[in-house]
Amino acid sequence: MTVPFATSARSTVGLEWELMLADGETGDLVGRAPEILPTLEERTALERYTVTGELLTNTVEVTSGIGDTVEAAVEDIADAIAAVREVSNPLGIELLCAGSHPFAQWYDQQVTDKTRYHTLIERTQWWGRNMMIWGIHVHVGVDNVDKVFPIIHALSAYLPHLQALSASSPFWAGERTGYASNRALVFQQLPTAGLPWPLRDWSEFEQYLDGMVRTGVMADATEVRWDIRPAPRWGTIEVRACDGMSTLPELAAVAALVQVLIEHFSRELDEGRELPVLPPWFVRENKWRAARYGLDARIIVDAEGKQEPVRQHLRETMEQLVDIAVELKCAREFAGLETTLTQGASYARQLVVADAADGDLREVVHHLIREFRAGPTLREHLAQLG
Repeated sequence: MTVPFATSARSTVGLEWELMLADGETGDLVGRAPEILPTLEERTALERYTVTGELLTNTVEVTSGIGDTVEAAVEDIADAIAAVREVSNPLGIELLCAGSHPFAQWYDQQVTDKTRYHTLIERTQWWGRNMMIWGIHVHVGVDNVDKVFPIIHALSAYLPHLQALSASSPFWAGERTGYASNRALVFQQLPTAGLPWPLRDWSEFEQYLDGMVRTGVMADATEVRWDIRPAPRWGTIEVRACDGMSTLPELAAVAALVQVLIEHFSRELDEGRELPVLPPWFVRENKWRAARYGLDARIIVDAEGKQEPVRQHLRETMEQLVDIAVELKCAREFAGLETTLTQGASYARQLVVADAADGDLREVVHHLIREFRAGPTLREHLAQLG
């Protein structure tokens, strides 16, 4: 099977953000996407951004256009959210985002009426129905198909950093899980999800797809749901490992980290240097540690087994790559990572709210709604950073 990799401008950025729809009073999920999407699709048909449905009717996804900078992509997302609010506000529908809803039950949710979604649920059954998960996807353009898998494997060493920064699913169906990101471990139960296979090059990826399509596991490359995957149609590497971010500045910061890392690895390849790769058993262990402990995780940072706190290693990485962030014009968004490191990721904030409310998870949902609605806009956040 031949799978062409589209031409894409190097290090351009595209963002996707899955948002929950909730009742403004109870905080419970509401399956009203089919009600609001026709109006939104009509109003936004000529915009750079899109607003679409997802697996469950309680979700809408906002997608940016192709941004030359993180700021441009995030502005598209902000415009898309504003468009959604014009339709959702009069209906009493609130927006929020986290890797999971604190107390919603899977059996109360409705699957969007599309063949691909019904096929997924028919095949995956209980696990598929339990996919009450929300995430972000960050696309970054790659200028040469031969770079794709070396970069994916090098980037896998930074999955725990990205997962810890975005971790926002400490609750599941009303229970405190003990994990910072329960979503990370639930999502990998799908048969084509989880960590990327250690394929050496694009031809091996084509062989992989050929086998998976011939045996009926998937229809095409869009059904590869790895934590980091190639997106042949767009000519990008797509990072899908992150929980849904709870605020726009956090989304911008994580997007900047992904963009900077991919550009760094691309430059290393241009210089003829081999990219460092962790053994897959270390990558898997790091994923579990980040899911369990979030920003308090101690991760394995090299092939020899050296370990460091993820916060410390992330700050070291930021120091090493800040010049690239300046060149890519995302230095202020990149600096926003420090806010999460010092103030805590969404999972930690949710736990504080739950403790203060004696475990009332409705208060956690209202906290997430307030954060999403009243938290600083990206422009305000960047102004505070100077």
